[in-house]
Amino acid sequence: MVDLVLDGSSKDAEDDALLAAYAAGDSTSARLLLDRLAPTVMGHAMRVLQDRAEAEDVVQEAMVRLWKQAPEWRYGEAKVSTWLYRVTANLCTDRLRKRRGGSVDIDAIAEPMDPTPGVDATMQDLSRAKALRSALADLPERQAMAVSLRHLEGLSNPEIANVMEIGVEAVESLIARGKRSLRAALLGQKEALGYDDA
Repeated sequence: MVDLVLDGSSKDAEDDALLAAYAAGDSTSARLLLDRLAPTVMGHAMRVLQDRAEAEDVVQEAMVRLWKQAPEWRYGEAKVSTWLYRVTANLCTDRLRKRRGGSVDIDAIAEPMDPTPGVDATMQDLSRAKALRSALADLPERQAMAVSLRHLEGLSNPEIANVMEIGVEAVESLIARGKRSLRAALLGQKEALGYDDA
């Protein structure tokens, strides 16, 4: 395996080093980078597409694009993880646009298994998740993406700005408008969803 020197051993520096090692011919580095990044982008693709097979295809295509980009990668100019999020987001958007001819019934989407014990708690969590997915699906596409990246994926506003190729102020505006719309959409359901306070 190619020796890697990591200054400060930050995650971004490690990603850069692994990508550079892959570009130099080290296939083990490709596996390590895949293991680090694929689960996160898979989670994002699943939330957006609600289809495991499609999400797996998107992740595979995004990683192939990263491997092709490796020899020309400009280290220090972009984070590998942010670049991969942007590609994944674009691929998901392309697939959603292709679907627009038909719609997916929210009830036809399999609910994820919740490890929390207790039937009541599980049913309530599932109802809340379904209501959130439904409300997110009704938001304009860019608002839904910004809110999901911030509050479901945990990206910072500057990272979201890089993914969406917009300014940080635009990200803040999209998130604020999206959250207001979600609040308005879900307010009438708070009692049914088990929320006692405002």
